[in-house]
Amino acid sequence: MLENAKGGKRMWILFAILSAVFAAVTSILAKVGIEGINSNLATAIRTVVVLIMAWGIVFITGVQDGIKDITPRSFVFLILSGLATGLSWLCYYKAIQIGDVSRVAPIDKFSVVITMVLAFVFLHETVTWKAVTGGILITLGTFVMIL
Repeated sequence: MLENAKGGKRMWILFAILSAVFAAVTSILAKVGIEGINSNLATAIRTVVVLIMAWGIVFITGVQDGIKDITPRSFVFLILSGLATGLSWLCYYKAIQIGDVSRVAPIDKFSVVITMVLAFVFLHETVTWKAVTGGILITLGTFVMIL
């Protein structure tokens, strides 16, 4: 059973797998949907859908009152994260519009390695041999996919 140190289930694994599945489906649906449309416009449409869905979930789950508890520091970093997400989406949509999804997606997923390096440097997460080996394999796999 997948358990953490507190004895509870590690639901993060399930959510991470679902994230990967939805990201894969997103790429395929986007490639079909973006045909004949400006990539920036397509990204804007997608963003509106995500915005409505996210706020809908906030209100359905009743957590909207938590907004008053968000610190200015958290707001700044959430805004910066949103800007980075927007730039990522704009670049991704342009890339899949002019390139093959099967080649763009692995390069996009190279963000895993970049994220690991940034987590080690800025968040001081522990560097393990498994993380380094995995990062090297992902890097090699990315290069194989784009050749």
